[in-house]
Formats: sequence, C-alpha cells, structure tokens
Amino acid sequence: MSGRRITRPAPGSLWRDHRFVRFWCGQSVSQFGDRISELVMPLIAVGALHASANQVAWLTALVWTPNLLGLFLGAWVDHHPGKRQLMLLADLFRAAALLTLPIAYALGTVTLGQLYAVALLTGAAAVVFNTAYSSFFAHLVPPTSYVEANSRLSASRSASFVAGPAIGGVLVQVLTAPVAVIADALSFVVSASLLGRIRVDEPTNTEVAGPSLLRRAREGLAFVLDEPVIRAGLLCATTLNFFTFLSSTGLLVLFADRVLQLSPGAIGLAFGAGATGGVLGALATPAIARRIGVGRGVVIGAVLYPAPIALLAAATGPTWARLGILGAAEFLSAFGVMLFDVNLNSLQASVVPNGLRSRVAGAYSTVNYGVRPLGALVGGGLATLVGLRVTLTVAAVGGALSVLWLIASPIPGTRVLGQGPTADAVTHPE
Repeated sequence: MSGRRITRPAPGSLWRDHRFVRFWCGQSVSQFGDRISELVMPLIAVGALHASANQVAWLTALVWTPNLLGLFLGAWVDHHPGKRQLMLLADLFRAAALLTLPIAYALGTVTLGQLYAVALLTGAAAVVFNTAYSSFFAHLVPPTSYVEANSRLSASRSASFVAGPAIGGVLVQVLTAPVAVIADALSFVVSASLLGRIRVDEPTNTEVAGPSLLRRAREGLAFVLDEPVIRAGLLCATTLNFFTFLSSTGLLVLFADRVLQLSPGAIGLAFGAGATGGVLGALATPAIARRIGVGRGVVIGAVLYPAPIALLAAATGPTWARLGILGAAEFLSAFGVMLFDVNLNSLQASVVPNGLRSRVAGAYSTVNYGVRPLGALVGGGLATLVGLRVTLTVAAVGGALSVLWLIASPIPGTRVLGQGPTADAVTHPE
C-alpha cells in the first residue's frame, strides 16, 4: 500500500468527500463534452468533408471498435500500479487527439482519414480510462456508497444527454463544427486536472514480471464466466444491448419521421423530454433500491428499459398522441436503463476482487459493447425485410426476455450490498 493512509468518509457523506466531488465534477464536464463531440464529429464529416452515409457509419463504428480489445487492454491496465495516472493520461491523450482537428481545419488540411484516426484513438483511450475506472472507483468510494455514487455519476451522464446536444448545436452555429471540438478537448483537460488533485489509497503492484498478458486476460475472462453475479449480469446486459440496438437511435428517428410522420422539431422535443427520464431514474434509484432491494432493481430495470419500445411500435392516432407516445416511451426507457445500470454496476463492483477489476471490466466490455454493432446491423436488415413496427416489437420482446438470465442467479435475492446471496463475495474482496 502507499505510505499515507487515505481516510474514507462515513457512509452517506459523499458531498462532504472532496475527492468524490472533484471526480464527479470532472466526469460531469467530460460527459457534456462527449455529447458535443457526438454531434460535432459527424457534422465535420458531412459538412466539411461531404461524407456519405456509409462513411459516417464507419466513423461511429471506429469509436466502438477498440472495445473489442478490451479483454487485453483490461489485463494490461490491471498490471499497471497507478490507475489514476492511466486515467489522467487517457484524458490528456483524448484532448490532444481532438485538438488536431481544429488545427488541421485552420490549415485547410483536415481529411476523412484524420477524422477516422481521431475516432479510433479516442475510442482506444476511452477503453483504457474505463477499465482503470472500475478499480479507481472501488478505492474512491466505500462499498456502502456504491449505489449512491453511481446514482450521482449516472444522473450527470443523463443530464448531458438532455442539454449536451443543444449546447453543441449552439457552438457549431457560432464557431463552426471543427472549432466546436475544442470544447470537448477542454472538458478532458478539466477532468485530468481534477483527477490530478485526487489521492486514493491504491494497492501497489510489487510483481516484477508476473503472468503474461494472455494469461491475465484469460483469468479475467474466466472470472466473468465463473462468478454467478458477473456472468448473469453480462448475459442479461449483452442480450439487452443486442435487442435494443435493433432499434438504434437512427432507426427510431427514421420510424418517428416516416411512420409517425412527426416533424424534426417535434422529434427533437420528444427525445429531449424523454431523456429527463434518465436523470430522474438515476436520482431515484438509491431510494428504490433501499425499498425493494438492489437485485430487484436490476430485474425491474431489465424489463422497463426495453418494454416501452413495444408501446412506440403500436403508436397511432392524432399527432399529439403519436408525439406523446414517443416522449413517454423514451422517458420510461431512460428511467429503466438507469435503474438497471446503477444497481447492476454497484452490485458487480462489490463482488470483483481488487486484483481483477480492470481485466474483468475489459472482458465485460468486449462482449457487452462488442455486440452493439451487430445488433445495429441486424436491426437495419430486419427493418428492410419486415418493416419498422415489427422490428421495434422484436426489440422490445427480445430485450424484456433478457430478464430470464437473472432469475436463477443470486441477483434477485440481493437486497443490500454486503448481504444476501452475494455476501461472501462482498466481504472477501481479495
């Protein structure tokens, strides 16, 4: 361990813990920056480089592609003694990569190849950050505060989906798309500067050589497949991701435009109003978990997240009704995904040994995120063959059936972290 012991705050006092507040502020700023880039990067491709729809699709795919290497990146991160340092460097690397775009634009040399490279590099840095994050979070927050901490971090992320695109739109109008990327780059600088001021008592890796990267990766994957809570959570989350990506945002917009015949302004209004469900869901999750239990919160969220898509598939009637159904479906779905994510992330953080956290996170993301592009491709093909309404119905039913992976697992019987069927794993983290 490090020389000076870091004293953790008492449960329920996260707002008085300056370390967590700094981390929360940095992540909140970074999330808003991400929402800006998600809008601005395609706009650069379309507006400045006249990219085709297929080329824009490749831009999105390249951001997610590094997750396929998460198993090995996580194994590498787990062997690195300073997780906070890796996160800080990942933030600065992303800032530097993004800043090459406005510089190249000013010189008149920006290309689609450069845009692809930036997407790939920032995506890889994000995987490094996220795999280190799991271990850093576990040492920053006491287990009894996992749900509360995840709730606050998720609320900020949900809020960024409400206001981030609007902020990005204004910046593009005022500054142009390539210059607006600077906002996201600065958000990573802010995150890095706040991370640099946080001191966490992380275990020191004293191994000189240790197992090979391949062996460490296999150990992470073996734990994911053998541990009942992690395995059930991964199977459920992967199934959810596959089916909900059948109805990706692009298809939902297409459905709202061509089938529901709503105007672009009305669609944006419905999506913005629906996103507030994520904010409320994240804030309400700790109270719901205390009342019904963490595990039951995961189970309910697994159904509430995809089920409203069926409501949308059946939408009909006058314009106000179609608009209301779209907004309600988005609201309920966003509420459900927060109930699922906050509880499951907290539960899984409590059962993973410290020495395996990053490689487990890497193995988990390889499967969980790797299935998303596949789901989107299948959704596009299915919509072409059988139509949008049927595709949305399949997405809703298939996604809701993901709850079956949870039924026979210890998850539904876990009421609070450290008690119930997962207690042994929680109380013996090493």
